[in-house]
This record gives sequence, structure tokens and C-alpha cells, in this order.
Amino acid sequence: MSFRPRLFIFGLLRRWAALSFLVMLFPLSGFAFEKPRVFVLTDIENEPDDAMSMVRFLVYANQYDIEGLAATTSIHQQKRVAPERIRQIVGAYGKVRDNLEKHEAGFPSADFVLSRVTEGLPEYGMLAVGEGKDSPASDALIRAVDKNDARPLWVTVWGGPNVLAQALWKVRKTRSADEVKKFVSKLRVYTISDQDDSGPWIRKEFPDLFYIVSPGFHDGGAYHHATWSGISGDNFHGRCDGADFSLVTNEWLDKNIRWKGPLGAEYPRWEYLMEGDTPSFLNLINNGLNDPDHPEWGGWGGRYELYTPRMQKWYLYPETRPIWTDAEDEVLGTDGRWHEGNHETIWRWREAFQNDFAARMDWTILPYEKANHPPVATVENDLHLTAQPGDRVNLSAKGSHDPDGDALSYRWFHYNEAGSFSVAGATTGQPVEIKNFDQPQAWFVVPPKPFRKGTIHIILAVTDQGYPRLTRYQRIVVNVE
Repeated sequence: MSFRPRLFIFGLLRRWAALSFLVMLFPLSGFAFEKPRVFVLTDIENEPDDAMSMVRFLVYANQYDIEGLAATTSIHQQKRVAPERIRQIVGAYGKVRDNLEKHEAGFPSADFVLSRVTEGLPEYGMLAVGEGKDSPASDALIRAVDKNDARPLWVTVWGGPNVLAQALWKVRKTRSADEVKKFVSKLRVYTISDQDDSGPWIRKEFPDLFYIVSPGFHDGGAYHHATWSGISGDNFHGRCDGADFSLVTNEWLDKNIRWKGPLGAEYPRWEYLMEGDTPSFLNLINNGLNDPDHPEWGGWGGRYELYTPRMQKWYLYPETRPIWTDAEDEVLGTDGRWHEGNHETIWRWREAFQNDFAARMDWTILPYEKANHPPVATVENDLHLTAQPGDRVNLSAKGSHDPDGDALSYRWFHYNEAGSFSVAGATTGQPVEIKNFDQPQAWFVVPPKPFRKGTIHIILAVTDQGYPRLTRYQRIVVNVE
């Protein structure tokens, strides 16, 4: 994101006669969210969840530029690839694309998306890497990275990443060190754990590569510990508590997704959990909360921090370099208790992203006036500002509105884990108390005696009263000096 910094100082409001800052932030349209480029690697057909994620991915197809949809292998599907299943789902998308376009602009044609479907070799892991192992998918991936486009390329890996490994192997084999460095710098990778042995190889051989992962293999128990299982793994892989499991059941999906037109008909019933691969692209959606360049800030796809994790028994090999990996949030659960862990960084947003998906599926079959559309969350000045301990910061979302004319509700909250500011003795996830937190105008006082100065992340969540209820956000980053 880029911001035009403006800071309005409105007077002496602080108790001890120091400066106070009135936070009125730019409207959502007042800053640039750069549309991401994305290349999907999927072991689709190994189980139903890849097809489920592909349906969700396509109803958000106007949120990113699709550079590739590649069928791959994985530890769960070692000897075949299934590009025909991708094409089947894209064909269903083609039947509803024009209706989607009535609700929001920018959906690519089905012919364009089909032109991006390709496949890797039907071989497992590193067996598909090396001399003579190029594939239509690895060639397409190299072309996408080489494209004359300043934006990075997000490679979201739903299965094994050996297509990416082969692309990197070939580039290193055929180009200079400087050219390899430039190529690697344009990549952003998010993998759903390690689903073959090429992931650890990539991380070791290309230490500068931007890489998000909860490392490890299913056979060693890795999926239980992985951040991504917070999408829906409450009763299976993740075995986490505190979230609302009713929003990810097959019954909820029957009611809200599967019956809705040709694309809904392509959404299968899950066997283990719903859409384990979806977190890899949820943070690419422009909802005002997500920032793909900052995994440590958190969003619908989870929150990740950059460090070298210690060896775990479910890893194939020790990690040798910093990666973006598991972080913890403390979240108040549906049971009224606080829960802390990496799964929480995803399930805390579950109601919002499930309602959003249900509304988008409505868009595939309903006219504009019969469907709900997300509100516009607006704050009336700078999204980045500076304050001192003890300063009062006023917050205003008065410009927020809803395109359908629905009433709005407001929630301001401190996303404690996303920032570096901390308060001595804080025992919950809300060390900064926001007054009038459920009103368009609110305020807080920067704690006068912090344990550590740094950044405070204040999130505005604006939710409409339509059906299903939809939420959009703005994030204010306050640097406490």
C-alpha cells in the first residue's frame, strides 16, 4: 500500500497539556492497493478441498491478475496431475462471469482464465527437478516472472512446489548470479505446509526467497501444528477450540454455497476439512485489512513472523534461514474465553470471510438489487501517524457508507500482536482501551508508561446490516515515539 501522509494537529487535548492527534483517515479509495499477480500450483483431485478452494478463488478473480493455474503432484497424489478438473471449474465460472461483473468490475473472461491453465510433470517432488524436467507449468512460471511488470508474482502452493523448484533450478542453471537474484526477488511464495521434498530444498538453496510456510510433513503430524488449519480444522487437523465451527460445516456450505448456480455445483463436500488451501490467497483480497507485503500485520489468511524456526519432529530437515512462519494471536472465542495460538490468526476472521464468500456466490446468480455488497470503510485522514505516550488520539469513520443503503455497525479495536508497542502487565489482547469503540467516532489514550514503544495497529471494522452481513476494514498504524 502507498499512503499520502497528512497529519492534522487540532489542539491541546491531552490532560498534561501535550499534543493530541485527530485521526481522520482517507476514504478507502484514497490509497492504492496494488492488484497482486498470482500463479496457483494445485494438486487438485487428491481430495475435495482443492476444488473447493478453486471455486472460492474464482469468485474473487477480479481481485488479482491470474498468471497461471497449474495442476501438480504432491505427497498425496504422486503420479498424476488433473488439469481437466481445473478446466471444468473454470467452465462453470464462465457461465456466471457476466453476472459477477454486474456486481463488481474486473472479472477476467473464462477464455482468458482457461489460457492460463497448465500442468507440471506427473512425478513426485525432486524427481521432477533437474535436467530434462521442464514442464508446461515451469515454463509458464518463468515467463510470468520475466514479464515486464514491476509487481511481484505470488506463487500460492496448494500441493507440492516442484514446479517452482524446477523453474528456479533452470534459471540458476542458465542465467548469471545477478539475473538469478533479480528473478528470485520478484517471487512471493505461500505454501500449505510441505507436500513434497522440494519445499525444504527451495528454502535452503534460495535463502533470499520470500517464503511463507508452516514447515513439515503430514506424516510427521505437521498439519496439526500448521497455521493454515485454522481455516476450518477445529475438529480434525488443527483440533483448535474457540472458533465457530458451524460456519465451516457441510450443512452451512450446502445452505450458502453449493446450491448457487453452476459454480456452486462444482463445490464438493469436504472429507477432512473445508478449503485447507484457501489461506494462501485470502490475504491477496483487498478488504482494507490485508496487506500482502506485511505478513506480520495479519489478515484473513493469517499472520506470520520472520524468523528461523527450531527443528521439529515433523520437519524433513532443519530450517537454515529465516522464513515467514507461525505467529500467535490472542483472541476471545465464541465460548467467552481467551485463546492463544497460530490457528487463531485465521479463525478470528471466520465469520467475515465466510459471509463474504456466501455473498459472492449470490452474485453468481442474482441481479445487483437482490444481493448484498460490502460497505465502504472510510476514515478521514492519515493512516500512518506519530504520537507520544499519554497523547489522546481521536478516531473518525463518519464517511463510511453502504452501496445498498444498509445501516452500519462499527468496531474499533487494537490489533495488539500486529504492532510492536506493549504495555507492562497486560493480560489480554487489548492493552489499549478504545473509548466509544462501537461508534463512528472514538478515541484512545496512548498508555503513558509503555513497557516498549513502537507501533500500535488500530483496526476499524465496518459491518453492514444486509444479508449476509459484510465487513470491510481500515488499518491505522500509530508510531509511538
